[in-house]
Amino acid sequence: MADDSSSASTRVAARSSLVDSLRACGISGIRIDKQELKRRILIPEHLRLGIRDAIRSKDPYAAAERHRRGGGGEEKCEPAEAPFVVFVNSKSGGRHGPALKERLQELMGEEQVFDLSLVKPPEFVEFGLGCLDIMASCGDQCAKVTREKLRIMVAGGDGTAGWILGSLAELCVQHREPVPPTGIIPLGTGNDLSRSFGWGGSFPFAWRAAIKKYLSKAISAPVCRLDSWQVVVTMPDVGKVELPYCLRPVKERTFDQDLDVNENIPQTLTCYEGVFYNYFSIGMDAQVAYGFHHLRDKRPYLAQGPISNKGAEKHSTNAHQKANCSEWERVQMPSDVRAIVALNLHSYGSGRNPWGKLKPKYLEKKGFVEAHVDDGVIEIFGLKQGWHASFVLVDLITAKHIAQAAAIRFEIRGGDWKQSYMQMDGEPWKQLNDKECSTFVEIKRSPFQSFMLSGE
Repeated sequence: MADDSSSASTRVAARSSLVDSLRACGISGIRIDKQELKRRILIPEHLRLGIRDAIRSKDPYAAAERHRRGGGGEEKCEPAEAPFVVFVNSKSGGRHGPALKERLQELMGEEQVFDLSLVKPPEFVEFGLGCLDIMASCGDQCAKVTREKLRIMVAGGDGTAGWILGSLAELCVQHREPVPPTGIIPLGTGNDLSRSFGWGGSFPFAWRAAIKKYLSKAISAPVCRLDSWQVVVTMPDVGKVELPYCLRPVKERTFDQDLDVNENIPQTLTCYEGVFYNYFSIGMDAQVAYGFHHLRDKRPYLAQGPISNKGAEKHSTNAHQKANCSEWERVQMPSDVRAIVALNLHSYGSGRNPWGKLKPKYLEKKGFVEAHVDDGVIEIFGLKQGWHASFVLVDLITAKHIAQAAAIRFEIRGGDWKQSYMQMDGEPWKQLNDKECSTFVEIKRSPFQSFMLSGE
């Protein structure tokens, strides 16, 4: 039964991806003129060169001085209608990555297309946008308008898009608004972030023509908001843990005084933090993802049959805060749950919606509200055994609803279980447990929302 359900899930996902991609690339018979498109998105040359040199030299001031224009007798500069830069993950999309980069460089200035293996998003934010800011402050009106109108497209998967969004969020921290809105050309596997904002679930077959349509659509695409969620993992010092790149170490951590956790906190703590946009999960689904990511070649059987993580069965509790409420509510995890997921988007596991579209009477009964990506609350649900997850992923049933919350804190007690599995936006890791002390995962909404281009 579980195998049949899994097969059905694969077929449904494939059909969904095809339909989404056809919609996203806008197959409507309308021909898009290449030169007209380029005219609308091409950043003026002196600005393109300034951005390029600033990133190469890591000196935005010198690059701005070399290329800036004032209000004097220079040739008149006309800013683009919708200036764009594109980040390409050349390792995504199979063999299409390098060819896609070349195609994009044909459609706009070569300096507007960044290969993520060569230029990192934080470098673009610090040096590239920094150069534009400096040129604008020196009286270059073309730079000022370009900076205000700038839009970004990401050719990659959810992880790549999250990397870009996290880097752009630094503009809010540094009070360097406006933050450029971001659209997506889906090159990843699940592409749930792309699906949620109408850009499709897979890379189109007729991709050379589709790229023009992606860019043309993005010129006038409306801007939407997206909540982002901060995660802090606090653990006993259990030795070296191989964590994903989306988590970074932090030195100090304090717990909410309203929570009684002192009895389970060791003297020596290790803390990591990160941000997710789609989901954070503990248990069965993270263990499967970990098997695929790290052991697929040597031990392919890890991806076959039911896999359960006992660490999430009877050794975890959940405390959460409801929206507009300062008090914490403690919840014991159901004993039949094998995976716990905190979900921000309406898309999970390549386009599935495990939370479901709940009826008003059920929402009222459970004290829930209709889920949105910018409402400041996150949905928490559970998956049971493999057959239950299979039925959820083919939309036959919904997941086990646990809570909606504005903040969450998971406590994982190791006991006899030496490890548990976690993942964040598709990046899994193996979390080592301590027999006596707990590991804590705290999730709260970031104070800064991300800005997305809607492809609907």
